[in-house]
Amino acid sequence: MNISNYISLLGGVALFLFGMTLMGEGLKKVAGSKLELVLYKLSSTPLKGLLLGTGVTAVIQSSSATSVMVVGFVNSGMMKTRQAIAVIMGALIGTSITGWILCLSYIEGTGSWVSLLSTSTISAVVAVVGIILRMFSKKTAHHHLGDILLGFAVLMFGMQSMSSAVSPLRKSETFINLMTTFSNPLLGIAVGAVFTAVIQSASAACGILQALSVTGAVTFDVAYPMLLGIAIGAAVPVLLSALGAKLAGQRAAVSYLLIEVLGAVLCGGVFYIAHAIVHFGFMGAVMTPVSIAAVNSVFRIITAIILLPCIGLLEKLVCWIIKDRKDDKSVDAAFDRLDERFLKHPALAIEQSRETINAMADHTMVNILEAVSLIKKFDPALAEKVSRDEDLIDSYEDKLGTYLMKINGSALDPEQNRSLTRYLHTLSDFERISDHAMNICESARELCEKKMHFSEFAQAELHTLVDALKETLELAFDSFVAGDIEKAYRVEPLEDLIDVLCDEMKLRHIKRLQAGQCQLEIGFVFNDLLTNIERVSDHCSNIAISLIEMSHDAYDAHDYVLQLKEHHAHQFDELFKEYSEKYVI
Repeated sequence: MNISNYISLLGGVALFLFGMTLMGEGLKKVAGSKLELVLYKLSSTPLKGLLLGTGVTAVIQSSSATSVMVVGFVNSGMMKTRQAIAVIMGALIGTSITGWILCLSYIEGTGSWVSLLSTSTISAVVAVVGIILRMFSKKTAHHHLGDILLGFAVLMFGMQSMSSAVSPLRKSETFINLMTTFSNPLLGIAVGAVFTAVIQSASAACGILQALSVTGAVTFDVAYPMLLGIAIGAAVPVLLSALGAKLAGQRAAVSYLLIEVLGAVLCGGVFYIAHAIVHFGFMGAVMTPVSIAAVNSVFRIITAIILLPCIGLLEKLVCWIIKDRKDDKSVDAAFDRLDERFLKHPALAIEQSRETINAMADHTMVNILEAVSLIKKFDPALAEKVSRDEDLIDSYEDKLGTYLMKINGSALDPEQNRSLTRYLHTLSDFERISDHAMNICESARELCEKKMHFSEFAQAELHTLVDALKETLELAFDSFVAGDIEKAYRVEPLEDLIDVLCDEMKLRHIKRLQAGQCQLEIGFVFNDLLTNIERVSDHCSNIAISLIEMSHDAYDAHDYVLQLKEHHAHQFDELFKEYSEKYVI
């Protein structure tokens, strides 16, 4: 081989890797933005996990990418280690499918119509169709399909370049002698593992081995140990992804390596022991791209068949290797869902954000209700809890806001954009409600410390107002969590009534002051409570309006409120009357 051959070989590898990436990304987009969610939600049993891992990996063309996702699932508590092991086994089968696709690059045809099946003809046709779809179609789906076809064409061209570059090696005695040394099982496994660890792709390593097979120097006794080593080396990117992960995430990553090592030991050990006894006659058989793909698939399928019934034992072994320890705990387990690994998969990242913001909503709801309960009977321990929860909700806003902005930098479809916008709009409302909970708590503390008491009339009015606030909170929060538009429509009329009640209560309080029925100092506290309750109901209105407006692809709270009040839309008058009769001071 001369220098131009080496350059062609490197160029072929580069094109191969780029084509595989482009095709995988296109396949993933055509399969749908919720592909990752399917993997997460439907891996409840070992068999389902195996099949889904196989299917997803066949689509995205990377067992490492699938396994890195799984590490993120386990790290965030979404998936158990037992589930992860089954999915990883499926991913290892799925990655062998790439080898069969690469076999297409070795189709040749001579004369007549058979030449139409040659690699060059197929690649050319696929490339032309792909570029037409990519450049001239206006539909996004057609663009993704074009990416798949172009990726496939580049992949085929890269394989052809590699095969052409190494073709002179078939006459090189040095190369033939070198390949012969790899027939030593331990050396072959080591070389395969190191090479795959460097390029970080089992599919690419297998493809390069297939390209080398055209020289005629790759025999079964050389290919088999190298395929075992390639499987082990593929664990490196997964292990790297677990750096900084929690205990569960590290165990999931180690399980990938464990499965590959056990598969290599079992399949390799049994095979070579049998060979020592029987002396297989096919050890010197010259391998082809098709036979390499077949051996690779059979090895991985046998590994899965042997290890799938032993998932429980594998889980115990992983737990023994990565022993329990005192992990650094985050402020709240919900934060674990906001894993950086998910940012490459926007649908999954948004789903995790949704679950996290729902957890924030639950904390906020509890916090404001506990704060309101302190008005009637102050409890220092409960007040301290309100303060701690307020700090927690501040952390939610900070972490969620940062994570959502990172998602915003990804390519999102319209539905994902709407979800992201709604979460960003609503995030600050939850945080502000928690701030008002803290203000109400401080007002209740002042009443207790100064031993002040509201008049009987003021207490009755506050009781009615608090009941109305509780219903507003329930409607707003339930509508947000469940995406219930009908409940969201009920919030604004009730919020409007609360504004009316607060104004009326302020006027009544002034009259009590003038009549000497109430002290001026307690009046300030009373007014502060009304202001905070009114502000809380305003934020509930914002939450409901955000849900309603995002469902109509717009966000203009002012226009929406005007539409309700001026045009009496969505039964506003009827609902306002209903609530007015229910909450009478």
